Amino acid sequence: MEKNYFMQIAEAGIRPSVQRVAIFQYVSEHHTHPTVDTIYSELFPKYPTLSRTTVYNTLKLFAEHGLVQTIQIEEDKLRYDANTAPHIHFKCIKCGAVSDVFGKERLSSINSDCCSMLPPDVIACKVQTYIWGICKNCLQLKTQK
Repeated sequence: MEKNYFMQIAEAGIRPSVQRVAIFQYVSEHHTHPTVDTIYSELFPKYPTLSRTTVYNTLKLFAEHGLVQTIQIEEDKLRYDANTAPHIHFKCIKCGAVSDVFGKERLSSINSDCCSMLPPDVIACKVQTYIWGICKNCLQLKTQK
């Protein structure tokens, strides 16, 4: 069953437009955690009136309404993820790929442990965990050399 991106945007309280639907569809279907530049470069040929500013502002709006989450696994850029369920992000230090790591039971424990380290007079609203390492593909390339 194809997801109705138009309805998801509307249900989040955002007025859908052709460009907004295209941006949300791209982030939802590309689990590579794309940047603004990646999304713009991919969509511009089909939507020539699209601008980087529109992509950025749309993603910011989506994040404010909980449709996407922002990930800052690199110092110099933001990435976007339409999977807003709690999970960990892994970045390969060789090829730069960013992927999701799930494990609901263990993740709940990790988040709880993080929150237990906070002073008693603060409340955590969000926990994001990043892991850097070498992915399976890069490890295989390394062993083949």
